[in-house]
Amino acid sequence: MSRRHRVAQVVVGILSSRVSGLVRTRVLAHFFGVSALGDVWTAALRGPNVVQNLLGEQALSAAFIPIYVRKLAGGDEREASRFAGAILSLLLVTLSLVALLGVLLARPIVAVLNFGLLQDAAAIELGSAEIDRYELAVRAVRVIFPMTCILVLSAWCLAILNSHERFFLSYFAPVFWNAAIIVSVVWIGRSVGGAEDLLLAACGGALVGAVLQVAIQLPLVLRLVGRLRLSLSLRVDRVRETLRLFGPAVAGRSAAQLSGYVDLSIASFLAVGSMAALGWAQTLYLLPIALFGLSVAAVELPALSREVGEGRGSEEEIVERVRANFERVCFFTVATSIAYLLFGFLVVGGLYRSGRFGLAENWLVYLVLAGYTLGLLASTTSRVLQSVFFALQDTRTPARAAALRLVVAGVLGGALSLWLDRIELGAIIESAGASALALGAVGLALGSAMSAWSELAFLQRRLAARIPSLRLPWRGVGVLLGAGLGAGLPGTLLWWSLADWPPLLAVGPVLAVFGIAYLALARAAGYREAEELWRRVSARFR
Repeated sequence: MSRRHRVAQVVVGILSSRVSGLVRTRVLAHFFGVSALGDVWTAALRGPNVVQNLLGEQALSAAFIPIYVRKLAGGDEREASRFAGAILSLLLVTLSLVALLGVLLARPIVAVLNFGLLQDAAAIELGSAEIDRYELAVRAVRVIFPMTCILVLSAWCLAILNSHERFFLSYFAPVFWNAAIIVSVVWIGRSVGGAEDLLLAACGGALVGAVLQVAIQLPLVLRLVGRLRLSLSLRVDRVRETLRLFGPAVAGRSAAQLSGYVDLSIASFLAVGSMAALGWAQTLYLLPIALFGLSVAAVELPALSREVGEGRGSEEEIVERVRANFERVCFFTVATSIAYLLFGFLVVGGLYRSGRFGLAENWLVYLVLAGYTLGLLASTTSRVLQSVFFALQDTRTPARAAALRLVVAGVLGGALSLWLDRIELGAIIESAGASALALGAVGLALGSAMSAWSELAFLQRRLAARIPSLRLPWRGVGVLLGAGLGAGLPGTLLWWSLADWPPLLAVGPVLAVFGIAYLALARAAGYREAEELWRRVSARFR
């Protein structure tokens, strides 16, 4: 299987899960909007997401895949199976304890992660609020927290499948998680009645969906691993080394998660709806990172780990891999960034605007998305560089980069958000409900963007120190920016001509015209990735 075919498998799998995720967020946005209930849904996912991201896909893959792949390459499949079983056993015990503690300690968990919600009880007594977001979030966390452990097991399945170069299924599996939430909200929730019942129905659907996500992967995983032997012994070969690598990887994820915690903690003190606005914008912001950054990194990690383990990964080969991946990621990410900045209002409206999500909410989420978008290229490129460090069994450098990102995001994002929260959206636009929304969440997004560039600069400098001949071809980004801005003109003209169309109907044609124009202009400028994509598309049509 060619490398391009492997990347295509990851992209198709991620795209499928993300499209289903967009449908899920549209359904939830319809019922919750940028409101107190939207805040609670975002807060309820915060605790489980912290644990999932700490122990899940990136940290587990960084520590597990390089060692497991080298065992497979050495031909010792029995020892590889024993190693996989030992790691799974340790995960099962750890996650069972975490799930139990999450349910028992839901109240302090919500209080620590979303301290500002504790003010709601007093606001209700004063008559300035109708929903106690803190109490409702506690109930939601108790329902949803066991989902965390199940999804970390899904990350173990992903690590196994990626190591065996079976990329599609593990990235497609979240479709079942999204589908379970959608069915729960639309069917069970609506039949019960109230808005709070809808929220708890979504949490229950998330738990059921996590079970389905793991169940769909297990048959293939068990067939690839062979005879799986569970063991809690640390004497199994390379288990201690995996735990040693796992520590810095978790530390790096801790810094990233702490950054998200700081954002939501600050947002809980901002105007009502700020937490929800961050959540809706992040769904769109994370889509290109997953499609273009994580897809390339997911394929590169096992391949590069195998080459390094066998002594075949020379410095020249690593440099060429990084440059090719950088050009590929930039081609798609620059297009997405310009599309979000120029047409993000239309994209947000097409995806979310219905029910309780109106024009004012559309503007606020677009502005937050625009703030995040300024750091999109840095975030996707960082994923590519991280995979190189992980393949070299260096999990400390990405951890230090994540810590730097945390500090920058906390300081700059906190200062900007508190300043912008004094400005009402109604001061910028005239729309019903705009005066009830403030711009504090935009400041957090801008802080996140600046911190993403600081992380990339740190990783690039450290990788260049380790591989002196490595220089990222930034000159090509200027070519892509020119192509993107040029493609924005026909897209904008079409948008104006479709001004009377609903956003849901207009967004497709506008983005299609922009994408075609971008591809043509980048190809005319001689960008290699554009030429290759044009050739593949032409071959398909022929």
